[in-house]
Amino acid sequence: MNTIQIQDPFPLESGKALPGLTIAYHTYGKLNDKKDNVVWVCHALTANSNVFEWWPGIVGENCLINPNDHFIVCVNMIGSCYGSSGPLTINPENNQPYYSSFPIVTIRDMVNAFILVRKKLAIDKIKLLMGGSMGGYQVLEWCLMEPEVIQNSFVITTSASESAWGIAIHTAQRLAIEADATWKNNSADAGKDGIKAARAIGMLTYRNYKIFHDKQTDPDISKTDNYKASSYILHQGNKLADRFNAQSYWLLTKSMDSHNIARGRFPTLQEALKQIHQPILVMGIDSDILCPNAEQRFLVEHIPNSTLHIISSDYGHDGFLVEAETISRHLFEWMERHGV
Repeated sequence: MNTIQIQDPFPLESGKALPGLTIAYHTYGKLNDKKDNVVWVCHALTANSNVFEWWPGIVGENCLINPNDHFIVCVNMIGSCYGSSGPLTINPENNQPYYSSFPIVTIRDMVNAFILVRKKLAIDKIKLLMGGSMGGYQVLEWCLMEPEVIQNSFVITTSASESAWGIAIHTAQRLAIEADATWKNNSADAGKDGIKAARAIGMLTYRNYKIFHDKQTDPDISKTDNYKASSYILHQGNKLADRFNAQSYWLLTKSMDSHNIARGRFPTLQEALKQIHQPILVMGIDSDILCPNAEQRFLVEHIPNSTLHIISSDYGHDGFLVEAETISRHLFEWMERHGV
């Protein structure tokens, strides 16, 4: 992992500013002489800049997006707990971690941080900008913020603005964190029980009825407790609590709530999407109940040079992390067709 230290104040969309900024990132492969082989990957809510770790089968050695052919960049979003400025990093104004005092950030703030890294790495053009879920939010924002830089893009299980459904889910998750009396403590473990409950709520939307029925149904009909489905949810909550910070989780769900590419630009999402002229591949998962296919169809209906593929998968929203072979096949065909 690499880091960039920004000493100047970093203005936020809220009107506040961070007194300085740390940005963590990974790169793979080499920028070629023509500087035309950049693939930039934007990560989702609890992932990090090590894209080889969380998107295997799509990005990595012997994958479609590989370091032999591409200069691959992934930056940890600000507000996270994986190296970029967030609740656990030091506030230079008092030499103490921010914890719950870290200011609210938006998707646009995240992309502005990415642009600082792009300039530091002397990248003038991004051949392919790609991301899923919250990463797709960043892709769509960046296509509007630097249309001359982004040449092609790929998004999956994403939308032009956060839905009322998504905001309601995030609010329920934050209520779970806030119910943990420790969540505003000045500690890296603050809200640890709360984030377990928040993750449990999230898992119900990342998957769906069918996959739980197929994978988590107990064969022993004599049981009256200790069900397989319960163990799975508890395991997922504990696993996230061991690797992620509750204050970051709370903050980043707020960032998703405010996602709307038309805000401050155009009166409607339709008009905003019409301004995205780069070729874009849009994918959805047919069993996704968190960001349903209506959201992807809306994108393709209004983005001029767009292509839609709906993938069949039982894994719901998490299908974008699971169905690597199918995703790679459709992405390869689209890249070949558009000369990417």
